[in-house]
Amino acid sequence: MPAARTDGRLLAVSDLHVSYAENRAIVQELKPYAPGDWLLVAGDVADRLEDIGWALRLLAGRFERVVWAPGNHELWTPRGDPPELRGVARYEHLVGLCRELGVVTPEDPYPLWEGPGGPVRVAPLFLLYDYTFLPPGLASKEEALEYARGTGVVCTDEYLLHPDPYPSREAWCRARVAATERRLADQAADGVPLVLVNHYPLVREPTDVLWFPEFAQWCGTSATRDWHRRFPTAAMIYGHLHIPRVTWYDGVRFEEVSLGYPREWKRRPPRDRLLREVLP
Repeated sequence: MPAARTDGRLLAVSDLHVSYAENRAIVQELKPYAPGDWLLVAGDVADRLEDIGWALRLLAGRFERVVWAPGNHELWTPRGDPPELRGVARYEHLVGLCRELGVVTPEDPYPLWEGPGGPVRVAPLFLLYDYTFLPPGLASKEEALEYARGTGVVCTDEYLLHPDPYPSREAWCRARVAATERRLADQAADGVPLVLVNHYPLVREPTDVLWFPEFAQWCGTSATRDWHRRFPTAAMIYGHLHIPRVTWYDGVRFEEVSLGYPREWKRRPPRDRLLREVLP
């Protein structure tokens, strides 16, 4: 890994979805604002391994350091995407790809940002979801899925995100939450504030603005609802919702940093900059 820099900025983005030509063109033009800039990528780079590799290789060659947390799309097993790995095997393949490119993953030591606004430790997380963000009035995963099927709003994860060798996505989520919680508790002992980077928000409230509330069940887990209070958190960076904005919970900044699909970002007012500044 390169040595820590004392200049530059800590930047973030997510949901690049470079399989869309318009998005790929945007990513092709992404560059640091200044020498020493780091880039945090909060998942959903692409669906297919070739596209994921293309984007991360490009970004790793331009930024001082790239930190990646997986989204649900990277974990899909699309037909005809060799070697068609499923579940944990696909995730481990992605971790191996990132390490070849020098990209930091949730399986690596959390890097220390010592530039402006630091020091903070950047913690990329891989937690998944467990169907506990239930639509109002529903009491179980079964009821929530039945309701979603009735409205036609069913996440593609139900068909392409396989949990192998775990028996379910929520079982995989529970294992990831337990392991990550232990690691964050150990890390917090040194008192350095954390920038938590996860594809999903750590609290349910950001999903309250979804047009289709039934989609919230694929957006996180209630097991992390107090992590921003339990651990010394400077900021929480996430994506997935395709609703870029800043909210605050218990004095902690939560920032959704997604690009999203062309049909979504083309409707928004133009941004001066796609990359969101986390620090300073």
